[in-house]
Amino acid sequence: MGRTASARLAVVGGGWAGLAAAIEATQGGDRVTLFEMAPTLGGRARSIPMGAGAERTTLDNGQHILIGAYRETLRLMREVGADPDAALLRTPLTLIDGSGSGLRLPGGPALLAFARGVLSHGSWTLSERVSLLWVATRWAVAGFRCPPTLAVSDLCAGLPAALQRDLIEPLCVAALNTPAHQASASVFLRVLRDALFSGSGSADLLLPRRPLGELLPEPAARWLMQHGAKVRTSARVMHIEPDASGWLVDGDRFDAVVLCCTAGEAARLARDHAAPWAERAAGLRYEPIVTVYAMSAGTRLEQAMTLLRSGEVEGPAQFVFDHGWLSGRQGLLSFVISAAQPWVAAGLAATAQATFAQAQAQLSGHLKAPLTTLQVLTEKRATFRCTPSLPRPAARIAGSLMAAGDYVEGPYPATLEGAVQSGVNAARIWRQGIRP
Repeated sequence: MGRTASARLAVVGGGWAGLAAAIEATQGGDRVTLFEMAPTLGGRARSIPMGAGAERTTLDNGQHILIGAYRETLRLMREVGADPDAALLRTPLTLIDGSGSGLRLPGGPALLAFARGVLSHGSWTLSERVSLLWVATRWAVAGFRCPPTLAVSDLCAGLPAALQRDLIEPLCVAALNTPAHQASASVFLRVLRDALFSGSGSADLLLPRRPLGELLPEPAARWLMQHGAKVRTSARVMHIEPDASGWLVDGDRFDAVVLCCTAGEAARLARDHAAPWAERAAGLRYEPIVTVYAMSAGTRLEQAMTLLRSGEVEGPAQFVFDHGWLSGRQGLLSFVISAAQPWVAAGLAATAQATFAQAQAQLSGHLKAPLTTLQVLTEKRATFRCTPSLPRPAARIAGSLMAAGDYVEGPYPATLEGAVQSGVNAARIWRQGIRP
């Protein structure tokens, strides 16, 4: 497709994929203009100002978790001057409930840490612990691969119910935001391989101490402008069309375009130029995530992230985060409800009420004061539904028109790391002049 020195590149979308693409291209010498339709950068991982005056505060649009295996994301943060060590609380992976029971992975080599964590699990029988180690060994021998048609529930059908309840289902819904009976087993195995078995510290939890905007969007915007890129917020791109040697973006000429907006927006812009690609992007289905922010004065949980038993009987939330451990905001709790479609349908008030009842039942010894609602946030299209054999849109749309985002074809579900890797990859494809 050719490549000119100091080419003009349009990046449409200022989420984490768009920021990654813009930074990578700028480092390669391109003259980048980034367009973001919202007034702030960050996409679905951004900070939101709430209230006014003395009541003004900042909340994230949802509780996000990073892990030690997010190497591209951590590299990009450092590249733009953010300090992951200061901005993120790093702890070994713990899936501990309100009673103190659950899985704790110690430090050290990945395989040994996993085996030690499983064998020391106090609530599983010896038979259950051995069963998990045996199945995990079989997965490893198979290269963490399985037929693409399998669901996670099919993959794990032979595991005891306690293991599925305490480990498989929480990990699946946290990583894929899709219920285990609908989720892709092949993607789940890739996540397990990279998170649990790819090296020391890869499974560590990295929990934000600072608002999401300070992790990447704000330092990335400063870095881009300092290095000559243009960052345009509140600027929705309405139309793109090819010209003799590039693309016109709302009439302004660029040598290449990377669509880093939502799949729906990308499909709208690409429809006249690559109808099959646009149809595939528009055909993705989504799962919502609801975050219930609540206050309980004087409350301090045993750890920053606590596992909750969830289900039709137990309640909606899978995890609760204590921000006293993170930002120092004592008494602030965020309850995360993944794969939340039934609760979105029930309404926000009913969801908060059910979450508080769940908390009272499972955290009764820890809550020092009644829970009061601060904010209930719903991201209705939080992630694509990661189902078996799902055909995802390719990174190359047509010629020098490319796409990046957590939904674009790749090994991961919709995660921050998947978005960042996709953005970096799109910029490298353009910079290196690689043809499909």
